[in-house]
Amino acid sequence: MANKEKNNHFKDWRHRLYVIIFRADTPAGKAFDVALIISIILSTLVVLLESIETYKTDYNYIFLTLEWFFTILFTIEFILRIVSANVPKRYVASFFGIVDFASILPTYISLFIPGAHIFIVIRILRLLRLFRIFKMVRYVQESAILLTAIKASKPKITVFILTILTVCVIVGSLMYIIEGPENGYLNIPVSMYWVIVTITTVGYGDISPQTPLGQIIASALMILAYGVLAVPTGIISYEIARASMPDKVATKVCQNCSVEGHDPDASFCNRCGDKL
Repeated sequence: MANKEKNNHFKDWRHRLYVIIFRADTPAGKAFDVALIISIILSTLVVLLESIETYKTDYNYIFLTLEWFFTILFTIEFILRIVSANVPKRYVASFFGIVDFASILPTYISLFIPGAHIFIVIRILRLLRLFRIFKMVRYVQESAILLTAIKASKPKITVFILTILTVCVIVGSLMYIIEGPENGYLNIPVSMYWVIVTITTVGYGDISPQTPLGQIIASALMILAYGVLAVPTGIISYEIARASMPDKVATKVCQNCSVEGHDPDASFCNRCGDKL
């Protein structure tokens, strides 16, 4: 009987912890998330300031102390998220779970590899929780539409990229034959580099054709580039127009699989069916 009461007490405590950490639609949950966002911004600011040599020299001890303070704080938060999640493996394998883990890892790695702590700027990705925390429904919806459009565009974009790579190989080979090493086209890979720079309209100018035929091909490639740049834009724009999303998105997070973006009136998770 005592063990049953103990288990029930643990479940209640775990559920309360889950509501605070994963839910943004309660006062305690919002307060927790706002404090978390402030901590993320401050920890990122520390990394940015530390990269300035004069500040690093004068305030190195302060930066080091703050870095470890935030790392330990986020480590405790990460552990609490695992404990409160109904299925910890699903949280750890989720997008935010990976980002949360990656945000604390560099500091520990820096104990063995000096300078690795600079990668903790990945913590800035955790600010994506702002959309859920402050109920920026419109932005959540628009980002979901964009993601849907990109996924739908994948086959067309793949064909487009393969076509561009084929053009790069053919034109790069031609330019190597026409211009040759004496004009900077040392080999076919270097010539392909020139084609990529030209077709993307970047134009570094470190290599340029010197022969009349090479200049004609370069001119045709530059004109072609304007049409090439419009292709992926048109593909994604078309898919965005086709994409549709619900008008409203809730801030609830499934305790079982950690998925977000449920309808406001949803009682069950749209992925695993667990009760919200």
